[in-house]
Parts: sequence; structure tokens; C-alpha cells
Amino acid sequence: MTTIAKNTTGSALSFKITRVRIIGIVLIVLGLFIFAQAQDMDRDLITTLTFQSTSASEVPTVAPLDIPTASYLSMIGILFIITGGLVLPDFPQKGLKRASLALLVFSGVLFIPTVIIAAAAGNETNITTIIAESLRLATPLAIGAMAGIWCERAGIVNIAIEGMMLFAACFGFTALFFLRQAGVPLETAQFLAVIIGVFSGGIIALLHGWLSITFRTDQIVSGTVINILAVGVTSFVRREYLLSTEAGAAKLGNISIPILSDLPVVGDAIFTNQPIFFLMFVTLIFTHVVLFYTRWGLRTRAVGEHPHAADTLGINVNRTRWTNVFISGMIAGLAGAWFSLEATGSFNDGMTRGAGFIALAAMIFGKWTPIGAFGAALLFGFSDSLGIRLQMVGVGFPVQFLQMVPYAVTIIVLAGFIGRASPPKAIGEPYVKE
Repeated sequence: MTTIAKNTTGSALSFKITRVRIIGIVLIVLGLFIFAQAQDMDRDLITTLTFQSTSASEVPTVAPLDIPTASYLSMIGILFIITGGLVLPDFPQKGLKRASLALLVFSGVLFIPTVIIAAAAGNETNITTIIAESLRLATPLAIGAMAGIWCERAGIVNIAIEGMMLFAACFGFTALFFLRQAGVPLETAQFLAVIIGVFSGGIIALLHGWLSITFRTDQIVSGTVINILAVGVTSFVRREYLLSTEAGAAKLGNISIPILSDLPVVGDAIFTNQPIFFLMFVTLIFTHVVLFYTRWGLRTRAVGEHPHAADTLGINVNRTRWTNVFISGMIAGLAGAWFSLEATGSFNDGMTRGAGFIALAAMIFGKWTPIGAFGAALLFGFSDSLGIRLQMVGVGFPVQFLQMVPYAVTIIVLAGFIGRASPPKAIGEPYVKE
């Protein structure tokens, strides 16, 4: 989009509206707002950032950091205004252009601590808790994004991740409850419940594959049907088998990694955690390695980009898609098991709360790459954690608005900050062998 204006000599002046310039304008407005808010603050206001352990373990601590809130926010406001102003002109010198973009990235990195300090203004907040909570809340989103990558890299749209998660959360917890009723030891029952949750996601994925690959149903419609089916079936199971009993079970226990769990700040936040949290990193590494460093990954990408060319090379397109859809469902099932078996130790109707759709947004934000999708999941996990933190410090906004924070971040990121995200070229197109 280009806006053309005429100057007094009759020549045309052009100002191209680019994504960077839009971000620059937003940054200027944000900087003005932050600077104005800082001027109304008490100059002696201090925000304390602590780095205390989140558990009772003897982890070394870091000295707290006292931040003069008004001065810090004033400097950040000025920095944002200057940065936004520098990215608006079209510098002919490459050095100036690179410097302005580097300053833009630096301002983006400072945005997160600025939000934390502004939210906790005048109070004490524990950074270790925020890191741990952000990673915890990012777990199902990152795993769900990996599920989307496995499916969509093979050319199958998968908006049914939400439904697969919900099925896995329901059947995993139901299996745990009945296994405990049968006298199976807790740890064994929990392990089997996670396995059942994973395979229930895979079975629902086979339904998606049957509709979209075998019958060539519109893949969006197929995914929507599964999401609606999940709401009804899981609600029925809960009402018939869980509400009529004292259904409740312990959550999966923590695992500590020796030596690493003793590190300050990150030791408690990262290396002392629950099993599915660690499986998130395993899934991330596994997806990245298989997709980009194995023959199967090359075949998957070929099938998603140009299935006819892949077929001429002897690749069975539909079999590859079937396999990837099933793997995608099992990964989504692992994400669903996180909700009922690791996060809460219970099952409630619709407990995934749209996490499958945010996982899809993370996948798109990451441009269908595992590392990029994981980074996006961390952003959304932090935004969710931020909403909880704002409620705890008593920010004067209705709770409903604070609960909207992760969804608002999803919309803003997808609408204006990711640029063009090109999916696999054959995505959504059923393949018919000629």
C-alpha cells in the first residue's frame, strides 16, 4: 500500500506503509503513553524485583533489584519515541537502517521487563515465579504447535487440535480415575493415563485423516466437526462418570535434574518441573530434527509443497499424510493430558479454553518452524502469566479484561507483527493419484 502526495513542483512524493513503519508508529504512541504515566508517579516510588526460589529447595538466590519506577518508565518512554521515529524514514545508508532496526529489536526486548515493572509499580514481584509460570502456561501451546506443524507440513489443515486436546484431557483423566478405583498404584496409573490420553488424541486424528484424506472432505469443516464433537462427548463423559463419583486425583509429581536444578533462578523455574513440561522440549527437538534432518522430514515437506512431484519420485503421498496426521494427534493428546493430569488433577468442561487455537496461532507466528513456534508459545504463555499477575497486584481493570490478555496478544501479533506467513503450498488440497 502506497500513499502518493504532490509537492509544489509537481513531482510525486511517496511514503510506503510497511510493517516496520506501523510498528514504529505504535511504538511512538506507546512511548508517549508510558512517558505521560511516569510523570504522574511519585518520584520516590520503588519497584523491587526478587529472584526467590519457587519451592522449598535450597537453591542459591540472587540479590533483589530495586528499580526507581518513574525514572525507569520515563527513560523507556523516551527510548520508544526515539526508536519509533528512527524507523519511519527510509535511510539510504545501510548502516543507519541496520542501526535503527537493531534499536527496534532492543526496544522489543525491553518491552517485557517494562510491562512487569509497570504492573508491579511500587510493589515487590518475583521474577523466578513469572519465568516458571510463563513456561508452565506455554507448555500445552508449544506442544500443540508441534502437533500443527506435523500435520500442516504434510499438507493437511488441522484446526482440530483443540478437540484432540479436549478428548485427551477427558479420557486421560477418566482412565486415571478408574485405574485408581481398580487399585493400580498412583505412579503406574498416572503413566498409563498419559499414554491413554496420547493415543486418544491419535485416534481422533485418524478420524480427521479419514474425513480429509480418504473422503476428501473440506479440512476446515472436518476439524470444526471434531471440535464440536469433543465438547459434547467430553461433557457427557464427565456428567455420567465423573460427577456422580468423588473423582479427583493427584497431579503428576515434579522431577529434578541433578546439578542443573541447583542453579539460581532458572534451576527452580526450568530444571525442577513435571514430566510433560520436560516432554515439551523433547517434542520440540524431535520435531526439528525429524523435519529438517531426516529422510522422512524431507518427504513430509515435499508432500506439503508439491505432492504430484513427490508422487513421481515414488513417495506415497496419502500414506505420508496419514502417518503425520496420526503423529500430530498423539502430540496434541500429550498437550491435552497436561491440562487434566499435570496442571489440575481434574477434568472440567471445555478446560482447554481455546489453547488449541492459540497453538495454531503460535505455529503461524513461527512460520511453520518448531523453533519459531516455540518462541511464539513462550510469548503467549508470558501474556497469560501477565494477566494472572495483574490480577494479583490489583490493577484497576475488570478481571474479564485481564483474562482476555493472551487472546488479545494473539490477535495483535497475527494482525500486525508477523509479516507475510506463507504456509506449505499444497495445504488444504486433497490429493488424487493420477
